[in-house]
Amino acid sequence: MAVSSSFAGAKMESLLLCCAPSSMSVSIRPPHVGFLKRGGLALRVGSGVGAGRARRVVRCCEVVASGAPSETQKIDVSSLSALEQLKASAADRYTKERNSILVIGLSIHTTPVEMREKLAIPEAEWPRAIAELCNLNHIEEAAVLSTCNRMEIYVLALSQHRGVKEVTEWMSKTSGIPVSDLCQHRFLLYNKDATQHLFEVSAGLDSLVLGEGQILAQVKQVVKVGQGVGGFGRNISGLFKHAITVGKRVRTETNIASGAVSVSSASVELALMKIPESSHFNARMLVIGAGKMGSLVIKHLVAKGCTKMVVVNRSEERVAAIREELKGVEIIYKPLSEMMACAAEADVIFTSTASGSLLFTKENVKDLPPVGPEVGGLRLFVDISVPRNVGSCISEVSGTRVYNVDDLKEVVAANKEDRLRKAMEAQAIILEESKQFEAWRDSLETVPTIKKLRAYAERIRLAELEKCLAKLGEDLPKKSRRAVDDLSRGIVNKLLHGPMQHLRCDDGDGRDLSETLENMHALNRMFSLETELSLLETKLRAKIEQIQK
Repeated sequence: MAVSSSFAGAKMESLLLCCAPSSMSVSIRPPHVGFLKRGGLALRVGSGVGAGRARRVVRCCEVVASGAPSETQKIDVSSLSALEQLKASAADRYTKERNSILVIGLSIHTTPVEMREKLAIPEAEWPRAIAELCNLNHIEEAAVLSTCNRMEIYVLALSQHRGVKEVTEWMSKTSGIPVSDLCQHRFLLYNKDATQHLFEVSAGLDSLVLGEGQILAQVKQVVKVGQGVGGFGRNISGLFKHAITVGKRVRTETNIASGAVSVSSASVELALMKIPESSHFNARMLVIGAGKMGSLVIKHLVAKGCTKMVVVNRSEERVAAIREELKGVEIIYKPLSEMMACAAEADVIFTSTASGSLLFTKENVKDLPPVGPEVGGLRLFVDISVPRNVGSCISEVSGTRVYNVDDLKEVVAANKEDRLRKAMEAQAIILEESKQFEAWRDSLETVPTIKKLRAYAERIRLAELEKCLAKLGEDLPKKSRRAVDDLSRGIVNKLLHGPMQHLRCDDGDGRDLSETLENMHALNRMFSLETELSLLETKLRAKIEQIQK
């Protein structure tokens, strides 16, 4: 494995060199081109700063793994106890403790829209965000769930405290929001709590509108975008894939989606709550944006009895498709250049675009003509975009009111008893699925032992097979050679079947995790597989491979 002079060793250096106690001093030979091999990990190291970092990382790894000095290292220790302390130090934490799944989130429940819109990350930027997060010292894997109601970062961290600190600082850097403000509004969940939270999100239990289906589609999109992204690793991708299964199961087995509405339908209900019932069918409706959310607004307006509306969009293609789908409804297309003229003739204006700037401000709204008393004398702006399309200061204009996604709470305040009953049914499913996911994640602990045991047996088989074939002579027919080879494979597979079964934590065999881990440690001792001692080497190799990509 080659490490170039541009090797970004700062991450591994800070991660591994921090393990060394203050009483340890390490001297480095003058840089030269050559190979360093430590614990089966070979690195080609050249000269320069990057190579020096790579060399220090490998040597630190050797010290942490073995606790013994090499000829190129001078370790000033007073007694053997110093080495024992090293083994129990921070280095031990990285090699023996399982990494933690964390979620650092800011949602509609804890954070105002003004802050969430600064944190929002467009879908196209998710791979970049994952790469940046995984370049942080203590982050192994990452995923971004960014919607109009939430901004949540899921990571697999080497250290809980340092992982949270690094991700929070990254969020501050990318959004421009001070760390102190983020800490005031964020929520932190770890391992089982983080798993349960994502399952609740996917099931729609954490949404403003119970059981709304859009969030499940957004969780699916995280998996779709994450495919092929290096930092979207086995633990985090497994978590999100399981969350999709949970979301589907909850909606299938409970009545949670019955009568539930999406953010877009809640916006329609909010608008209709704010105007007189007598004007529901003749209020002049304007929808700006014909994307996913905008098209859903149109469909919900039609479901509520609206038969005529104006739709402003950049192109007519999407509007024509909606018109074709909703036959019998008069949908009038207008280009974006005529937006203000259309707003002047509308009573209720829905905005749902991806515009990064405000479409409506106090300055361009104050000159709009007033609306009639039959709709309550107020022109309503219902903004379901994040970032917002309508400035909140517009409410200061006489005869105008603005509502955004935070105001949808008013719509979903009803039917609390029914919502709690359905949530309890869903929670039982989530608890069951959480246990299954944790069992799957725990089973990953035994994978290195399974691989090493099989490799150990295969080495013995090949060595003994070679001896046997040598005794039988070179003139042994190919058919006989193949028969002997098959015989040796069959014997090894039969012998390994029992140990392999006891290393798998399956629900069907009644074996619990503690028993499986006991079996793993017993096999490690019996066959000297040294799984734990190789973990640091494995992590180092994975980090270098990730950097080289």
